[in-house]
Amino acid sequence: MKRVVVLGAGYAGVDAALTLHKKLKNDDVSISIIDKNNRHTLLTELHEVAGNRVDEESVKIYLDEIFKYTKVNIIQDEITSIDFDGQTLTSDNNTYAYDYLVVGCGSEPAFFGIEGMQENSFTLWSLEDAKKINKHIRTMFQLASKEQNIERRKEYLTLVVGGGGFTGIEMVGELIQWRDVLCKEYNISKNEVRLVVVEAMDKILAVYPQDLIDKAMNYLKTNGVEVMTNSPVTKVTPDRLEIKDGRVVPTNTLIWTGGVKVSSFVEKIGLPPAERGRGRIAVNEYTQSTAYPNVFLIGDNSFFTEEDGKPLPLLVESAIQTGKSAGKNIANLIHHKPLETCKPKLHGTMVSIGRKYAVAETMGMKTSGLMAMFIKHLVNIHYQFEVAGFEQVIRYLKHQFVHKRKDDNMIKKHLTTETFTFWMVIMRMYLGYMWLMQGIHKYNDGWLSKVSIYAQKAAATAADATAAASTAAAEVTTSASQVAEGAAGAVAQGMNLIGQNTPAWYAWICETIIVPNAMFFQTMIVLTEFGLGIAFLTGTFTFIAAIVSIGMNINFLLSTGLYDYWYIVTSIACLGGAGRAFGLDHYIMPWLMKNWRHFVRNKSIKANL
Repeated sequence: MKRVVVLGAGYAGVDAALTLHKKLKNDDVSISIIDKNNRHTLLTELHEVAGNRVDEESVKIYLDEIFKYTKVNIIQDEITSIDFDGQTLTSDNNTYAYDYLVVGCGSEPAFFGIEGMQENSFTLWSLEDAKKINKHIRTMFQLASKEQNIERRKEYLTLVVGGGGFTGIEMVGELIQWRDVLCKEYNISKNEVRLVVVEAMDKILAVYPQDLIDKAMNYLKTNGVEVMTNSPVTKVTPDRLEIKDGRVVPTNTLIWTGGVKVSSFVEKIGLPPAERGRGRIAVNEYTQSTAYPNVFLIGDNSFFTEEDGKPLPLLVESAIQTGKSAGKNIANLIHHKPLETCKPKLHGTMVSIGRKYAVAETMGMKTSGLMAMFIKHLVNIHYQFEVAGFEQVIRYLKHQFVHKRKDDNMIKKHLTTETFTFWMVIMRMYLGYMWLMQGIHKYNDGWLSKVSIYAQKAAATAADATAAASTAAAEVTTSASQVAEGAAGAVAQGMNLIGQNTPAWYAWICETIIVPNAMFFQTMIVLTEFGLGIAFLTGTFTFIAAIVSIGMNINFLLSTGLYDYWYIVTSIACLGGAGRAFGLDHYIMPWLMKNWRHFVRNKSIKANL
């Protein structure tokens, strides 16, 4: 049995392990992933925890959830050394043998030799870092609320972010919003709080085009953020930071996001680093180590150069694609197939500046504001759906949009007010009963055995027939009353699909499509009404049933003019999970979500999940 080990459960490692399962699920192969934590951390969302937008659970995806229904073995341990010749990994207590190894241990903050930086700054590179920042900022406001010394109070209320890249700008964006909440909570004037971004280069977000940089700058300045460019930090102490040109910023809070380097563990494992890689390990076009062909390096550990000679940037998308490539190529080696060149396709980047604004450049398109935020949420949902299915997407949506915050506006407070779904049971049951009765009534009227619908314009009503007969009395022997009775009799024999207020376009559909195929549409209507009745009564697929119910009633309003508005109103209410209480949806929906993930992982359905 071949043994494949993935070291590190970051973005790259998770995708490598999932790809290995996909390619080798039917082979006699052992696949293991080793990490010191039992979770995958969404590093790109840590600023949201640090800035109190979401709680810490929102950035955790537990490994047993990710690798459920796969053959990947999860090992929680911290590896201290690797013997590449002996093909073993060693921790303080265990040794693990491998035939193929994927190294994805990530990176860590770089301090560039700045005096006092490592000792006196906060980093944002782990969940623990984010929690420390969150606690510290709250402490600063608590202390400031009681401090009488003006200068000391200024130090407490000056929050500095070092670095104007993606992480730094996202971090200060969270501080903009949290500042307002903390000021109210501790009775501090907003004008007393100083938010500062210190950047060594001549602009923030340097990889973006100038127009997006200008939009980000305008948003920051509008919200009171002081941006200091061309300002490399030279020294940091517990209560101040010094800038190269001699300026001093008194502060107890410096959040350092100024750069990253390859992890210290990877630096010491003995693989040859690339010449221009700042410690990243040299790999070939297959993400394969140049020293050991059974070792692959991915994500921030890999110095992968594209066809144009440029190194792949340190992005989540880069990590994911190198992870997939390593997984595919190990499977190819096991199957004795040629290796495949890694050809990354980067689709763009997004930077959120708080939860109300963002800038993005994706697939050649530049966006800002709400559209950029929407794109960022879509990307997050796509990734989390891929690694952990519908359940994780629901958790993400709850954390982002339902999670209550002190700065929520009035509309959100009303939209997210929680209630017990069992109060909707009676309403749902009554709606189901009425739909079932509609179906039974039509069945008893012979809708499945004879034509019962027709399309006759409003001019054929009894009143119009009387008027028409009066005008043509000299030519027609039938009296106006007889014509009227004939029209009324036709109506009594079935259902007229064209009412007085039916739009012309819908009347055309009725005349040319529905009536010529009357038996088919009658059967569909009866079966749909039976189906809706059963669905609502049993609480099965209630959301879908509610959508169909709304559509059916809109159809009736357009045609026959049956103005039973309560059907629509009640159906809208049932969209809110009415089948989860005393309904089969309570059991069916979780089962379906689990089976979807099982199907994606193994291309099969399992009844007893």
